[in-house]
Formats: sequence, structure tokens, C-alpha cells
Amino acid sequence: MSSIFTSENSALLLIDHQVGTMQLIKNIPLEVVKRNTLALAKTAKILGMPVILTSSQEENFQGSLMSELKDILPDAFAARIKRAGIVDAWNDANFKAAVEATGHKNLIMAGVTTDVCLVFPAISARQAGYQVQAVMDASGSPYELSEDMSRRRMEYEGVVLTATVTIMAELAQDWSRSEGAQLQKVLFEDVLPKIV
Repeated sequence: MSSIFTSENSALLLIDHQVGTMQLIKNIPLEVVKRNTLALAKTAKILGMPVILTSSQEENFQGSLMSELKDILPDAFAARIKRAGIVDAWNDANFKAAVEATGHKNLIMAGVTTDVCLVFPAISARQAGYQVQAVMDASGSPYELSEDMSRRRMEYEGVVLTATVTIMAELAQDWSRSEGAQLQKVLFEDVLPKIV
């Protein structure tokens, strides 16, 4: 990876965090995925980062995006890319155009299911020349095997696997600045409440 991810050079992409699809996650507690996804959204809001939300077939089993995302990021929620059914979000012209419009080459991605929603756009973005960090604890899979295979495929293509706390710290850079204090609040109230 050629550069540190900062709030000035990175965009957050949250892919298909829909209430129906989330029920497929079995390799990690669903509550953990929810908490971390919302923490990423709050982090982006605090730091003024571009955020792109996308969903697939909201009218079907997949359902609507998590309502909390609308509360945290109302503009991004309203502008979400509603895909008709394209599996690899990167192959949706509107999604790709939205990413390009951010002007950022560093992408932080989480997809509700690692083995379908995250693996393909993460690899496609890498092949298109972007630096990609995949947030593994804001994503999950129905089976450990499919999770493992997806992780291997992403790493093979140069996607950096990370976790919510790690990417928050990388973006914060300095906890003592005003944004750092706000991020610590998210960290200790939302991400780590069961641990601390």
C-alpha cells in the first residue's frame, strides 16, 4: 500500500448492509457487524469523509438498509445507489461513477457479506488501480469456509484486510485533536462496550 489512509484521501463504501441480508452472517456475531458498520459511518461523518452507500433489490429478501445509517448519514442514505441485482457493485455504472466522483484513490470497504457483497468490488477496485482496505469485522459470511476463501482471494489481489478499531486509529492519526476525541467516544461507546 503506497500511502497512509487519511480522512483527506479516503472514501468509505458501505455495501448492502440490508436488514434481510444481514441474517446470513453466521461466522461473527451479527451485533458486532452492526456496531462496527455504524461506527464506520460515524467516523466518516466526524471526519467529513465522502461516503457511498449501496443496496441491492431492497424490495426483495434483502430488505432496506439499516435505518441507523439514515440517522447518521442522511445525505448519503438519500443518494444511495440502488442496484437492480448486479452482484459486483463495481460493475454498476452509477456506483462506480459515485466512487470516481469522490476523487479519492483510497477506499475503505465493508460489505454485509464478505463472500458475495465485499469480495468482488474490493478486487475490482484494486484491479482498477485503487488502494483498498476491507473492514472484516463490519462484514461476515454464512460459513467459515466461504469467509476464508474470500479473504484469501482479496489478499491475493492486494486488498488489505483490516478491522474497525485499526482503521479508526489510522484515520484519527492523533487522538488529542478535537476529531480524535470524538472518535474515541465512538470507539469506547459503540465499538468496545462489551470489552471495556
